[in-house]
Amino acid sequence: MIVSASYRTDIPAFYARWFLRRLKAGHCIVANPYGSGTYNVSLRPGEVDGFVFWTRNIGPLLPHLDAVRQLAPFVVQFTVTGYPRALETSVIPPDDAVAQLCELRRRFGPRVAVWRYDPVVFAGDLDIAAHLAGFATLARALSGTVDEVVLSVMHPYRKTRRNLDRAAARHGFAWRDPPPDEKRDLLRRLGAIAREHGMAPTLCSQPELLAQGLGEASCIDAERLGDVGQCPVNARRGGNRPGCRCAASRDIGAYDTCPHGCIYCYAVTDRDRAVANFRRHDPEAARLLG
Repeated sequence: MIVSASYRTDIPAFYARWFLRRLKAGHCIVANPYGSGTYNVSLRPGEVDGFVFWTRNIGPLLPHLDAVRQLAPFVVQFTVTGYPRALETSVIPPDDAVAQLCELRRRFGPRVAVWRYDPVVFAGDLDIAAHLAGFATLARALSGTVDEVVLSVMHPYRKTRRNLDRAAARHGFAWRDPPPDEKRDLLRRLGAIAREHGMAPTLCSQPELLAQGLGEASCIDAERLGDVGQCPVNARRGGNRPGCRCAASRDIGAYDTCPHGCIYCYAVTDRDRAVANFRRHDPEAARLLG
């Protein structure tokens, strides 16, 4: 079993203490986000094939990753975008994120981390030219550090629209959802920049936007975990939405618990709610929330 930690929240940045306590306990309890009830996820040695961490700040977990590696191999899906503060209010600066990725590469090898420029958002001054320039700057900084960059374009879910509208009114910018051809053209050009810097560009769960030179991302990647752990990881395909190429996993996070303040985030309905949930989190509890 592969454990995802977590595409619902940033466990390394905000819940590292809880995660490490749950490793010692050998299990955690997860609330079913799509209905009532809970389920138990084993974290015992021999029952976890690998961990996939999703984060914008691995710092709080970084000192403990050697201990995690003793239990099972891990891969880090690390988002770095460098967007304006109006869109992501509390993330660490891009230079700090790049430094963390370099440290992961130094300590754990070239396959352990994947850069995510995800999602691409068209808001304020973030037009095609700005994305190309910002992405190229980050790609230069990460050249030789990562071998893959995952791309996607923001999907305007209802809660995403609402949060963007609120932020736009507060900060005085406009946002838009461009036509597919414009999205594909930008993705193609971002992919070309990535390849110039030795990275494979892949697209996450948006097959309708695949452009020349882009592969399909497998963010829960059993092959990559096997490479990191130097032992094959066998996992069936188990994507959780159309177009997803991920291997099967169990996610141990909870929605509406990440206080990073990324306005475009699909996992947060309202930042005030996420901050309140973070403040009432108990690192001693078996569940991340409640």
